[in-house]
Amino acid sequence: MNKRINPEEVLSDLRYLNLLARNFPNIAAASTEIINLEAILNLPKGTEHFLADLHGEFKAFQHVLRNASGAIKRKVKEIFGETLGMREQKELCTLIYYPELKLDLVKRETPADELEDWYFITLNRLVMVCRNVSSKYTRSKVRKALPSDFSYIIQELLHESSIDTNKQAYVEVIVRTIIATDRADEFIISICNLIQQLAIDTLHILGDVFDRGPSPDKIMEILCDYHNFDIQWGNHDILWMGAAAGNDCCIANVLRIALRYGNQAVLEDGYGINLLPLATFALETYADDPCTMFMPKVNRLEVGLSEKTMHMIAQWHKAISVIQFKLEAATIKRRTDFDMDDRLLLHHVDFERKVFVLDGKEYEMTDCNFPTVDPADPYRLTPEEQDIVTKLHNSFMSSEKLQKHINCLFRNGCIYAVTNSNLLFHASVPLNADGSLKEVTIRGEKYKGKELLHKAGSIIRDAYFGTQDEEAHQFAIDYVWYLWCGKDSPAFDKDKMATFERYFLKDKATHKEVKGYYYTLRDNEAVCDMLLDEFGVIGEHRHIINGHVPVKTIKGESPIKANGKMMVIDGGFSKAYQPETGIAGYTLVFHSRGFQLVQHEPFTSITKAVAEGQDIKSTVQLVELSSKRMMVKDTDLGKELEHQVEDLQKLLYAFSSGYIKERDSRSSLIKLKK
Repeated sequence: MNKRINPEEVLSDLRYLNLLARNFPNIAAASTEIINLEAILNLPKGTEHFLADLHGEFKAFQHVLRNASGAIKRKVKEIFGETLGMREQKELCTLIYYPELKLDLVKRETPADELEDWYFITLNRLVMVCRNVSSKYTRSKVRKALPSDFSYIIQELLHESSIDTNKQAYVEVIVRTIIATDRADEFIISICNLIQQLAIDTLHILGDVFDRGPSPDKIMEILCDYHNFDIQWGNHDILWMGAAAGNDCCIANVLRIALRYGNQAVLEDGYGINLLPLATFALETYADDPCTMFMPKVNRLEVGLSEKTMHMIAQWHKAISVIQFKLEAATIKRRTDFDMDDRLLLHHVDFERKVFVLDGKEYEMTDCNFPTVDPADPYRLTPEEQDIVTKLHNSFMSSEKLQKHINCLFRNGCIYAVTNSNLLFHASVPLNADGSLKEVTIRGEKYKGKELLHKAGSIIRDAYFGTQDEEAHQFAIDYVWYLWCGKDSPAFDKDKMATFERYFLKDKATHKEVKGYYYTLRDNEAVCDMLLDEFGVIGEHRHIINGHVPVKTIKGESPIKANGKMMVIDGGFSKAYQPETGIAGYTLVFHSRGFQLVQHEPFTSITKAVAEGQDIKSTVQLVELSSKRMMVKDTDLGKELEHQVEDLQKLLYAFSSGYIKERDSRSSLIKLKK
């Protein structure tokens, strides 16, 4: 970059440049950094992976990360396709994905006198794979990713080739010594983990880590320690964030959904939530109730639950559902501006005739046993129910692990993001029928489009972290629940959440939830362009990337919409939706050559993956190919680095013109983040 320096700009920026000079105290230091940054700008852009709607499916998610959505398998084939058979390639891939487990298996199955040769060959192959995946990064970035125990050794092996006759013996001795000192296992584990990390530069999660699947807590543990990820909060994430902030409606919904899918273990074992008060109450209150509509949506034999346990969970499920309806009614009555009176339904039950009466029409009920509902005051919590609510509230607020995970969502997330000409959000931007942005009123102020999503995100933060205004804080806590189920919520955007109807009314027409206009209009390229303009997304190739609504691939629905402007990547990680989608999730991969959509089949098991080398079968679809290879300079990071180069060039001018005195570089230890 050779932008002409304006002396007036230098003079006006002297205060900032003096601060910059603390990091780069002389011409030599500033020049070196410019050279370094210019070199980085001309590296290929890092690979971004986009995933959505994980819904607690830890094993599948973990495998997709470990195999980098099939990228590692393709790298191995690219490197060894001419020299190794398919079986050996598969064995190497499995080792990279699950090094600890595969090593145990190899050591059991390989004769002792052959094991050293296996180590020698395998270590060399792993170094070759690692060298390949690290090739688009600077040595500095790779060095920062290296495990401390083997940092020096891996650096030497990555940057010295055994093909070079002058270095052949040197490299071989390093590898042999690793084996001779009984460090081969630890080294293999370290380099395999490094390969996994370098294969994915940035991970984007487009919402909904929580609910339905059994292990969202384990997914969050991975994400909290992941080297580079961001998340755009989904409606289920917001629900858990609301629960962690102390919203009792959110807490009840979290419990209800967990019990609906037989996932009480994530509450009790994962987050230490005490369900005993609820369990005791439910067993007493619904002792003779079959709770048919509340049976968990799981295959009993597959998950190993007895009929007695299934019925017990159903009792808990019904108990918390009734409590939920009462808690929500209190919020609806208190927050009239939410305009949700149509969700007050308990008072429409005719308890004597056991029918539901709405607008003069009668509906047959699946269940009319409400022992805790007073027909004269149906939304009043009984003292026992109130006691349960209080204890559950305290349990959620005191769960250290839950609070840790929610803090992670706040540190690494937001409700929407713009990155590298892509607009990312989970669900919706509310629209009118004509495709214009819908105005939504929040506390008397109107918001639409970008402002609406920004406001919603701010309110979520206010709910959790609090504000100086106690009234605003209490509103924020209530509004988080609205974002879960309110008709004008950008995280939901349906006319209603028909929870009561699905449980209690036989007429399936009442179960229907009408989606907002966004979900039909997003197929329109002009609407997508309007939204991209609204959020300030620029670039020749710009896109909206969503999750939230499962793509029914089995029925021929395409995830690519609006002439390529829109990509919907909820492909059914959740087992509950796989019959609808026909697949088991998507990964959208954005590398230096363009976009690829990877379509996954269901994951079998880690045991089969290790013992039989079974990988997730994935189909790669080319979505968009760039006319030229994208470099770092073509990315958002590149723009930031170019600004840094401009600032450093101003600093050089200030040094050479005498505006700032040069100092000895040894006095400076801090460097700009690369």
